[in-house]
Amino acid sequence: MVVTPLIWAVSLVLVGALLVVDVAVVARRPHIPTTAECLRYLAFYIGLAVLFGLGVWAAWGADYGGQFYAGWLTEYSLSVDNLFVFLLIMGKFAVPRQYQQTALLVGIILALIFRGIFIWAGAAVIDAFSWVFYAFGAFLVWTAIRVGREGESGDDEFRPPLLLRLVQRWFPATDEYHGVRLTVVEHGRRLITPMLIVLVALGATDLLFAFDSIPAIFGLTSEPYLVLMANLFALMGLRQLYFLLGDLLKRLVYLNIGLAVLLGFIGVKLILHALAENEVPFINGGEPVPWAPDVPTSVSLASIVLILGVTTVASLAKTRRDTRTG
Repeated sequence: MVVTPLIWAVSLVLVGALLVVDVAVVARRPHIPTTAECLRYLAFYIGLAVLFGLGVWAAWGADYGGQFYAGWLTEYSLSVDNLFVFLLIMGKFAVPRQYQQTALLVGIILALIFRGIFIWAGAAVIDAFSWVFYAFGAFLVWTAIRVGREGESGDDEFRPPLLLRLVQRWFPATDEYHGVRLTVVEHGRRLITPMLIVLVALGATDLLFAFDSIPAIFGLTSEPYLVLMANLFALMGLRQLYFLLGDLLKRLVYLNIGLAVLLGFIGVKLILHALAENEVPFINGGEPVPWAPDVPTSVSLASIVLILGVTTVASLAKTRRDTRTG
């Protein structure tokens, strides 16, 4: 896949323009978005992702188009998992709903920055050391086991990351929100506000999630351009999705199990891919292993759609059944 510097530049400028407009709208008027507003934005961003995938399909072929869609769906599902943690953070720090939109937007911007760094680093490592797919695959299988052990999604307590605990310990803070301001001066002292603490929590959480999401998408495509664009489109509309779904996210009780199966599938796919293009000296003399199949993009895409579909249907059926019996 040959992506010219012009295509890179145009893509990043267009995405950057969308982000600037989004920031300007929120900064001008922090508010609780209506359902109609959320639906309009969400439909717009999903439509853009679908059109972009069709453009990739037309320009570089069906296989690359399928790689983008597979990566986008995977990153979108992992981003929905982020929303559960965001809900816990907002509840933990009692963020007023009119300020939650600003907090989420800053959190998404931080996620874009962290994922961009991880994508650049991941692509560089893969170019230099092809055997890193073994490490990525093993990491995803381990992550799948860890996520699967959590079982059904519930109202688990928010466990503050180390960075957040250090900020809370070292910096004096106010007890009340002062709009979306990050610091205030009280009695001659500069204090941080709860909003700054919330942003640190969101940023630290985004950093932790990047460790899972970036190896996962590199298991579906090794093209940095598709990896970056899939991540960008997955994060677009996440803020609106948060307000649109709200407590309905808690109805996806089997999301952890579904994500565990999804990450496990991609992890095994990565290991098989590494075996098929083996360069590790102590395995088969560094020659390709003929019995290791390389899972086609079409199979990956179909598997992802099936896993997410079954997870959603089973979750909604269980919550409906629990509601009737309760």
